[in-house]
Amino acid sequence: MAEFNYVIVFVSDMARSVAFYRDVLGLRLRSESPKWTEFETPGTTLALHLADAPGDAVVSADAIPAGQCHLGFSATDIDAFHQEMVANGVRCLQPPQEEDFGGRLAGYADPDGQPFWVTETAVL
Repeated sequence: MAEFNYVIVFVSDMARSVAFYRDVLGLRLRSESPKWTEFETPGTTLALHLADAPGDAVVSADAIPAGQCHLGFSATDIDAFHQEMVANGVRCLQPPQEEDFGGRLAGYADPDGQPFWVTETAVL
């Protein structure tokens, strides 16, 4: 069986995207170059790859076509996370709300419009 170990996000501006994922989301930088950057995340690697052309990322929470992949994160306090994202000017696609799965979910977009979702982690 193959083991999942990384995800690649294609970006239009490497420096801007590195600053976003490192400084706004707080991910730990593993390596950085003009065309490839890696962040250490538990269980996998998040890699940024400089895109050859601008993209048309989906930024609607209600219209996600087949074949799209979005990043997912968790936060222990989704309301505090939401306030931090708003204060940093991050585009909010969906403020924190209760979902059918029984948890709370919020959606945002990175500088290229790549959606990412955040669920609230239960504190035991």
